Amino acid sequence: MNIMVFEQDKAYIKRQLAAGEIDYVEVASEAAETELFKYVQAEGILAELAKTYPYQPKKQDVPLWLYIASDISMRLHGVHGFHQYPYVIRTGGLINALGPCVGRKTVHPANGQVTLCCPGFNKKNDYNRQTPCDQDYLRKMARRTDAAALAKWYSEQMPRLLAARKMFDTEGIFIGDASYIFVPNNKKYKGSVVMLFDEHNHPVKKENLTKEQVGRCRYRRCYKWVTLIHTNLAGDFYFFVGMRVVPGKDHECPIMYDMVDEFCATAGRGVMKWLIMDRGFLDGAQMGRLKTQWEVDTLSGLRSDMAVLADARGVMKLGTVPWKDYVPPQREAPAPHSPCPEPIVKRERARQRTLRRQEKIAPLPPPEKVAIVNDLTSWDSCPVPLTVVLTEREGEKPWGLVSTRRTQDAAFLRTMYHVRGAIEERYRQTKLFWDLAGFRSPNFNLVVNQVVFVALAYTLVQMHLKAESMTSFSRTTMPALRQQMLPYANHVIVYHGTYFAFLSIPEYTKLVLDIEGAARKKLKRTMQRLQYEFMHSLQQVRSP
Repeated sequence: MNIMVFEQDKAYIKRQLAAGEIDYVEVASEAAETELFKYVQAEGILAELAKTYPYQPKKQDVPLWLYIASDISMRLHGVHGFHQYPYVIRTGGLINALGPCVGRKTVHPANGQVTLCCPGFNKKNDYNRQTPCDQDYLRKMARRTDAAALAKWYSEQMPRLLAARKMFDTEGIFIGDASYIFVPNNKKYKGSVVMLFDEHNHPVKKENLTKEQVGRCRYRRCYKWVTLIHTNLAGDFYFFVGMRVVPGKDHECPIMYDMVDEFCATAGRGVMKWLIMDRGFLDGAQMGRLKTQWEVDTLSGLRSDMAVLADARGVMKLGTVPWKDYVPPQREAPAPHSPCPEPIVKRERARQRTLRRQEKIAPLPPPEKVAIVNDLTSWDSCPVPLTVVLTEREGEKPWGLVSTRRTQDAAFLRTMYHVRGAIEERYRQTKLFWDLAGFRSPNFNLVVNQVVFVALAYTLVQMHLKAESMTSFSRTTMPALRQQMLPYANHVIVYHGTYFAFLSIPEYTKLVLDIEGAARKKLKRTMQRLQYEFMHSLQQVRSP
């Protein structure tokens, strides 16, 4: 595979610099995007993804790993139009991570601005390249990749990547859910359907509504995005490990169980221990099969008309099972880096007193009680006994959760179900802050490409944060993450062979001033060559 990997070795580079032996030097801004791609390169992720990518052209003028890296970089910047690729590649950190063999800075001969000079990967360039590959190449690759094959590739490769890097948590918690992706009312969006949604974007049937309720609804064209996410109770990470994009009217239940089978077959038995779902995925036969075939326990809400819920309520009326107080889990606030100044503490206390006096503080929710009933067998289609957890609030009828795990700890299952809310936040973040649904083309292959690569970029960021023990950023929205991706340090990058090093400007200056004799003359010749290349690398370029 045509890929150059550079290794950071500061001691080696300093010795070579003292001897006047360097290949290339540049000033670069170190940004989190660069750090992400260094992590991806060091872990060999790009090479693995390129090796199994579902569309393998017979003639690869541009390596697939560059296509995948470029697509990821665009999603990190919230850019989905391929015509914006030159902007992304010049302002982002991808080139810094890939090194001078992919692109280096130079001066444009027409306007005098600093741009990139890229050697490219073939001999077909009539003009000097200013990007590693053409934006049209990215678009054509995305368009030619079959949508179903791309989603399947993601669902197979992501579990392998996580397993190889020991990223799966021992708690084994996975969340299955589905969400609607709305598109413009254009019939060219292949596979999309028009459905009636209420003001909360929930699908409804017109015949079940009053005239007033119908007036608050509207028809919208949509797809359905079925996803499988891995996390833990603390919410330290969120990995998209499986997905499908299907017409909005397709039922998500069989799709989800197929994805779970695919994941368990890929990752192996014992990785997934819990599958948390909402009521739309209730299927007694499938829940029992997951328990017996894969040792996966399911946890889901119960519909109010289900017999197993009525049975659990009936058991409670006998008085043989006690109710217990339940306190919802509270997320601990992060510890401050430094003590809060006393004036700020006093102002906050005064503000709280004012809010209480004005009765503007929201009242505490009514206390909840939970109870658990085991070994229920009234669900005929489910081959295994079920456990039902009832939650009761004063003045309300108890609602229930159902699980295939036998336990006496009702609070544990109730707390476990709180995790399911995390997937709603992932949908909100990817749609609002990653612009997942901001499609630029109705072509279905391009639609799925955008969804898959947004999820891939999101998951790689989460993997990097977990690997660097920066899980406090795992819930951060994309605008806040982009603040982290802004340049945070300026360095001189020195290359020799396949090694490089980041040097601060004072450190680099001191090293150069200490060079004497033949090494100094050798370094001077190298710098003269680099200066000439910086000024004259672009000779035949397209008009700006």
